[in-house]
Amino acid sequence: METTKSKSLRELTVKGKNYFYSSLKGLPYGQVEHLPFSIRILLENVLRNYDGFSITDDHINTLVNWSPTPVDKDIPFKPARILMQDFTGVPAVVDMASLRAEYIRHGKDGQKINPAIPVDLVIDHSVQVDYFGTDYSFNKNVEVEYERNRERYELLKWAQNGLHNFTVVPPGLGICHQVNLEYLAKGIISRDGWLFPDTLVGTDSHTPMVNGIGVIGWGVGGIEAEAAMLGQPIFFTCPEVIGLKLTGKIPEQCTATDMVLSITKVLRDKGVVGKFVEVFGDGLDTLTVTDRATISNMSPEFGCTVTYFPIDDLTLQYMHQTNRTEEEVEIVETYCKENLLWRTGNEDIQYSSLVEFDLSTLEPTVSGPKRPQDKILVKELSKQFELLLEKEYARSYFPVHDRRESAWLADGGSGTEFTFGKVPVNTPTTYEVEKESIRSVRIKHKNKEFILSDGSIVIAAITSCTNTSNPAVMVGAGLLARNAVKRGLRTKSWVKTSLAPGSKVVTQYLERSGLNVDLEALRFHTVGYGCTSCIGNSGPLPPHVAEAVEKGELIVSAVLSGNRNFEARVHPQVKMNFLMSPMLVVAYALVGRIDVNLMEDPLDYDPNGDPVYLRDIWPGRDEIVKTIKSCMRVEDFKQVYDVIFDGSTDWQNLKVNLDQNYEWDRNSTYIKESPFFEGLTEDLQPLKNIHNARVLLYLGDSVTTDHISPAGSFKEDSAAGKYLLEHGVCRADFNSYGSRRGNHEVMMRGTFANVRIKNKVTDREGGYSTYFPANEVKTVYETAMSYKNDGTPLIVLAGKEYGSGSSRDWAAKGTFLLGIKAVIAESFERIHRSNLVGMGVAPLVFINGQNAGSLSLDGTETYSITGLENDLVPHKILDVKAVHPSGKVTDFQVEARLDSDIEIEYYKNEGILQYVLREYLRRDN
Repeated sequence: METTKSKSLRELTVKGKNYFYSSLKGLPYGQVEHLPFSIRILLENVLRNYDGFSITDDHINTLVNWSPTPVDKDIPFKPARILMQDFTGVPAVVDMASLRAEYIRHGKDGQKINPAIPVDLVIDHSVQVDYFGTDYSFNKNVEVEYERNRERYELLKWAQNGLHNFTVVPPGLGICHQVNLEYLAKGIISRDGWLFPDTLVGTDSHTPMVNGIGVIGWGVGGIEAEAAMLGQPIFFTCPEVIGLKLTGKIPEQCTATDMVLSITKVLRDKGVVGKFVEVFGDGLDTLTVTDRATISNMSPEFGCTVTYFPIDDLTLQYMHQTNRTEEEVEIVETYCKENLLWRTGNEDIQYSSLVEFDLSTLEPTVSGPKRPQDKILVKELSKQFELLLEKEYARSYFPVHDRRESAWLADGGSGTEFTFGKVPVNTPTTYEVEKESIRSVRIKHKNKEFILSDGSIVIAAITSCTNTSNPAVMVGAGLLARNAVKRGLRTKSWVKTSLAPGSKVVTQYLERSGLNVDLEALRFHTVGYGCTSCIGNSGPLPPHVAEAVEKGELIVSAVLSGNRNFEARVHPQVKMNFLMSPMLVVAYALVGRIDVNLMEDPLDYDPNGDPVYLRDIWPGRDEIVKTIKSCMRVEDFKQVYDVIFDGSTDWQNLKVNLDQNYEWDRNSTYIKESPFFEGLTEDLQPLKNIHNARVLLYLGDSVTTDHISPAGSFKEDSAAGKYLLEHGVCRADFNSYGSRRGNHEVMMRGTFANVRIKNKVTDREGGYSTYFPANEVKTVYETAMSYKNDGTPLIVLAGKEYGSGSSRDWAAKGTFLLGIKAVIAESFERIHRSNLVGMGVAPLVFINGQNAGSLSLDGTETYSITGLENDLVPHKILDVKAVHPSGKVTDFQVEARLDSDIEIEYYKNEGILQYVLREYLRRDN
């Protein structure tokens, strides 16, 4: 019998080779030329993977008949491959090894548990900026990285050998998204005699960066990725597609970073959460592929699933420049032109709605201090800082020349500073903390004397694949540094500077142009190849600066070329974090303060007392383009990526047991077998309603996964710190939460442990809660364990956009391990909602415009949720009863955000991986 799949089957010849493919032209349902390109790729995916069971005619009809207001139906997606980074990849490997262990305990062959599709893991999240500003910074940081992470790296090296379909890019070679863009992404994949679009999911929320090269891919939690690894389709609601029409051209004084920060604001205001964005318009022809990737990278900051750029001539040009083979490039061109996936610019596509953006209206831009969508024009940053200081910290602002409280004066003309009064010199470091509204600290340290105050910049980091993948802004930063050095300027001594390229190709072209010398003259030395400051691996501030910030209670700032600036993410002592281009990072490091107007105020004064303005050292676009052409070569990509999987001598010298079944070390504080599968029964337990639950956390709006599961450092008095101390780990060896994701004991203690989280059931800021039976304030972990001993289920109350930010599976895993059965919020971010379902935690949404505040809930109530036990269907309305200690009863309803039948199955199994394991056990009986 002829199937839908066979009806679309066609053959294509490229360079004398014949391939099968699923033809969009050959559909019996009609033409697809009016469909967005991204929907066409989803349609090809269901056509090719059609099996009549998990992927059906109904799914095909849903996509063929997609309309600007799509039907509320789930569609399946089977990615061609998976991308991981080490923070999320380590727990995925631990889970794979744990699945094997449980499978063996059931008397089965553990080696049958392997990824069903290719997985590439890039170790990029572990390097920390401990050393900076010197030519030995890189080597020292790598040395410390291996000391801290040896156990994790041994696990990953085991996976490189012990798992089929699994490759590992060792440390020190690049950031996963830049490596994906420059090397892993093929555009069109040739596999087993078939051609089909390159698609992927990644365990990092910035996976959409690869959309810039015409590849559909987005971030999922490690939980979903692991299920996809094991052959499960990913289900999601058929998306709206927002058309982003670009016109005009980026002005001379602006960069791709200014563009993406402005677009972030526009699309956040539009409201694109959970939707696809597809870019078109004449402005597209003026953007390089790396400019496009800069936009796509920040899809999570917009809130959308993907920001897709269709394949065109510029895509092919980039593929040639990055050393894709002639055959690979010809396959991409031939297939896309034949199968309706080639952009001509003359398409007549129907979008759900349109957003127009004129690139010529751009101005120099930053975003902050806490969210990527909080756009601020550079010319307005000084005034905005003043308002933020007074509004959020109740401190009156004084310009620098009026800050007499610190005993320093400025003459306002030449920039020369005079000090009055005596400063003790009998200790290496001394402080004088003033008591005026704006806070300043005078520091004398090792023959250097300077002042730190509110608004001082203590971190300046060129970091993150968002910008390091774009030669225009990297070369621009180098040229700006060169011009600054020529004028005699230097970065301020209290600024911790760093340069973390996203691949070694960046180092190649910076060295060939000589710009690395100029960057290093300003102390922007290469500190490592990884995400560093963008994910919280800024490393410690210099001790005297850290002490000054702490004792002076200073509101200091970080400037970085990253994509995330959530509270306490970059560094726990830095309360204001501003995203900007690498060029502006260098400029602000020269000033050392955030409270300046770079468009009008001088950056500094040269040795002869003449002012130097940003416009004086800003490189022209023609100079940037000319430099790029002279210093970038195709051979660089070949040289770097031909040996990408080999690793350094440190990697090659790692000793691991290469048996296909992992051997657990019970003494390890980094790697422990996952507790989710032990003792798993083949038969399901019946679902139960939730009775007499307590509120562990009552949270507000925009709670991010950084709040739920922080990735940075932690102190001795935290629950995780106490655990490690009890197991003989000294403070210096704590490493970070992100590096210990392979140990559930650390991670569950770190859940909701962010130092800035605000839990309304206690007045104490940070990871604390109230154990109501004893009215005792304890850490969230300790409170949860007290309730667990009582047999009391837990819930979380929250506001809008719960779980936004990075795709951290531990935000859901930790929630589950703390005993939280449900989260009731006004709305959820897409990935985290899915992850909660994947861990058997019910995501519930207030309805009828209600929220915890409008219902006068204060978190002290006990909650019962009914409707889960019987007839559970997608989006079912459940009843909630909240009983206050006063006796007041509040009844309300919530919607169960279990969005499909398969999600209900995951929930019934207490998780997606438990569901998969049971499927394996049934098939093997």
